[in-house]
Amino acid sequence: MKREKIRLTKIKKEDHVFLHELLLQRRPLVNISHKRMPTWEEHVKFVKSKPYAKWYIIYKKTDKIGTIYLSKQHEIGIHILKKYEKESTQIESIKELMSLNSKSKFRANVSPKNKKYITLFKKLGFEMVQHTYELDLRTNY
Repeated sequence: MKREKIRLTKIKKEDHVFLHELLLQRRPLVNISHKRMPTWEEHVKFVKSKPYAKWYIIYKKTDKIGTIYLSKQHEIGIHILKKYEKESTQIESIKELMSLNSKSKFRANVSPKNKKYITLFKKLGFEMVQHTYELDLRTNY
């Protein structure tokens, strides 16, 4: 059986709803960018701010299955709907992102609690280069 190839398309205004649904599906364990779930208005403002150098919707056939981005610091972020969340799809998506954006170095910020993504990036040849610690006075005191 032939595998279905994924494709990446740049984020458009009509993707805001899909991106929000994907965000709502995320497990708190994997979040590194926010402590609480953003409101719809905060989400739209964030998307409109164009926070990443490149941001794509991941498609399999005509289905939107996830999102992947490349930050301005060449960091890869990926999130795929649970029903499509296979390691092979994630690896194919990351490889496609890297082929579309030739850089000499890529990074991935992964929560230390997210063992699945740590394993995924290691399989792609990524190596750990640092541990980052944060004290957020808004939530700790």
